Amino acid sequence: MPDALDPPSLRRRCDPAQFEFATTADLPDLAEPMGQRRALSALDFATDIAREGYNLYAIGEPGTGKHSLVREALLRRAAGESTPCDWCYLNNFAEPHKPLAIALANGRAQALRGDMLSLVQALRAIVPETVASEVYRSRVAEIEQGYERRQEDAFAEIHEQARRENMSILHTPGGFGIAPVRNNEVLGPEEYEALGQEERQRIDEITARLRERLSQVLLQAPEHAKRKREEIEALNREVATAAIEGPVEELRGRYADVPAVSDYLDAVRNDVLANLVEFGERPSHQSNPLGLPTPPAPFFRRYQVNVMVEYAADSGAPVVYLDNPNYRHLMGRIEFTAQMGTLVTDFTQVMPGAIHRANGGYLVLEARKVLQEPYSWYALKRALNAREVVIESVGELLGLASTVSLEPAPIPLDAKVVLLGEPLIYQLLCAYDPEFADLFKVTAEFADDVERDAGNTQVYAQLVAGLARKHELLAFEREAVAEVVDQSARLAGDAGKLSLHMRSVSDLLSEADHWAREDGAGTVARAHVVTAVAKKRERVSHLPEKLREAVLRETLLIDTAGATVGQVNGLSVLQSGAERFGHPARITATVRLGKGEVIDVQREVELGGAIHSKGVLILSAYLGSRYAADSPLSLAASLVFEQTYAVVDGDSASVAELCALLSALGDAPLRQSLAITGSVNQLGQVQAIGGVNEKIEAFYDLCAARGLSGEQGVLIPRSNVKNLMLREDVVEAAAQGRFHVYPVDSVDAAVELLTGLPAGTREADGTFTPGSLNARVAERLARYTQTVRALTRADESPP
Repeated sequence: MPDALDPPSLRRRCDPAQFEFATTADLPDLAEPMGQRRALSALDFATDIAREGYNLYAIGEPGTGKHSLVREALLRRAAGESTPCDWCYLNNFAEPHKPLAIALANGRAQALRGDMLSLVQALRAIVPETVASEVYRSRVAEIEQGYERRQEDAFAEIHEQARRENMSILHTPGGFGIAPVRNNEVLGPEEYEALGQEERQRIDEITARLRERLSQVLLQAPEHAKRKREEIEALNREVATAAIEGPVEELRGRYADVPAVSDYLDAVRNDVLANLVEFGERPSHQSNPLGLPTPPAPFFRRYQVNVMVEYAADSGAPVVYLDNPNYRHLMGRIEFTAQMGTLVTDFTQVMPGAIHRANGGYLVLEARKVLQEPYSWYALKRALNAREVVIESVGELLGLASTVSLEPAPIPLDAKVVLLGEPLIYQLLCAYDPEFADLFKVTAEFADDVERDAGNTQVYAQLVAGLARKHELLAFEREAVAEVVDQSARLAGDAGKLSLHMRSVSDLLSEADHWAREDGAGTVARAHVVTAVAKKRERVSHLPEKLREAVLRETLLIDTAGATVGQVNGLSVLQSGAERFGHPARITATVRLGKGEVIDVQREVELGGAIHSKGVLILSAYLGSRYAADSPLSLAASLVFEQTYAVVDGDSASVAELCALLSALGDAPLRQSLAITGSVNQLGQVQAIGGVNEKIEAFYDLCAARGLSGEQGVLIPRSNVKNLMLREDVVEAAAQGRFHVYPVDSVDAAVELLTGLPAGTREADGTFTPGSLNARVAERLARYTQTVRALTRADESPP
């Protein structure tokens, strides 16, 4: 029968004497993150290798600090890298719905934007001044007068011809008329009729010739007007070209090293010449009522520069974290403006996304958030595969938009993407997304804990010092640091580990700092850390206290004294939000004659999980192999967690269930002052389980509420001893002999403690030690087998 564990085995304490500092103010910060060398090495590899698809997935549970560690590592690396170029969109004068994307050196995108604004302002001043010049007006007047003279000369020639023929050309409201003249007087209709036939015929022939000639002159008038306009337009272009060539060429010289800008300026010059009428008016310099400059006319927006991304010179590569990675924020968007009841847009309303800002650097995203946003994951993969960023609306992406919208030119993508996520999401992506492995070829797994050895304990003190400085907390005394180390092992669920769950550690430090300030202390002492732990436990203990109250009021039936056949106290762990706590549960077993079935009531009513059902099947196999290897197992048994109304899962109660079953078969009462946890294999060995500290403390709290008798305790797997980091009050009770923790490594050891009977061993003849529990169980099962055989023979005998 195993002995109870001594107090030092129940809680491994950190000795403050091993620290040479007085407070954490004497300690430097860590040179590198603790325990994350493998993850940071993977990060370095992903950023070093210049190959497609070598993006990074950082694996770690929430709260491990992977976000801050990745961001800090990327910022350090990015600071020494070259700064990427600026990007801007320009109007495409040939195809306005397809804006042009141009890359410029750092700072030159804004410079180009200002230069284009200055150019347009200059042109809007130069063109009207040129048009108003005396030389220009003289040349226009000369062209106009030239065509007027031609027209007048043509009409004068017709009039002269008519005069020679004694005819007159008259201007009437209906147009031009031709009439004969006698003695300088126009003949009236009566006088014309009085003429002879031959004379009238002669006049009609002359009239027809003059009318044809007049028609030719009149038909030439529109052609002359057209040619006049063309000459004036040519003059305008000639004069405007001379006027604008200087500013355009000056601007071209500034960007001579960027051919795309030179081509763009050619298009600007041609567009200005084609739209000189828009430049004819002088720009208004009046201000609106708010005192702000009057915005440029809508026409002149075509000459603006839409700066998409710009970086300060020598600022290093960008590191962009996007907290809300919806499609628009991630990939960019095209905005619209309402005008006259319709939505309109142009290249100036193309807005960048995070992927544009991270181009040439690093984009950090949380995997869960990206996957939750419609189309973001698809768009991100498409950009990484194509190595370019295309901006389009979701409507166009789905083929729902029927109107013509903008199609901005794609921008080449050269960025590393870092996804932060839990292991489960990583496994799901690997299993269900065939593109994921090609795009994220590097994984960085962030550790949850480190070994608790002397070296790491010293390093952990530096970690506490760094966190205290980072969050502007009071310095921690060496005794307080030792308590933090103990609580860190408790968080890790293992006395031999230290937790790297930075959120929990930071919360503990912040709360201890709060209680120190409440006391008016200048440093954080051990008592403040203990207070922080106790206060937090008090805040989250409502549910376990309600369950314990239900047991004390005997609403939930759990005994902590006496002995009962087929009844044992099991231990389970419940989760409430981010907190978990232990809870005792009564497990009962009944046996009878049957066909070798062990019924798991939880499974039968669909309140048992797969792992729990597996544990029951294992103990059933253990029974058959140990007690009925050479004969049928003529048993019908049932196992149940009493008064449980939720799903029971896990195999940590399989030892307790087996003990209850053996108790019922051997008619051996089990001590109700003991609780037991552990899983069992087919060989009867007790295996480790999780939540051992919470389970022990839950049964201790119940026993303490009823009064510790000195007989109460908990049986745990021996392999869980290394995980023990029990509360101080539990350790103190054990030191006083009022509560006990027993390590067991086999079912036989467990039943000996629970029943007080020897388990017994198998003798040479195949039987068990007489009077032992195993002998009782074997004898009971043998009687069942004999009974079944007798009943079978009776059924088979003739009547």
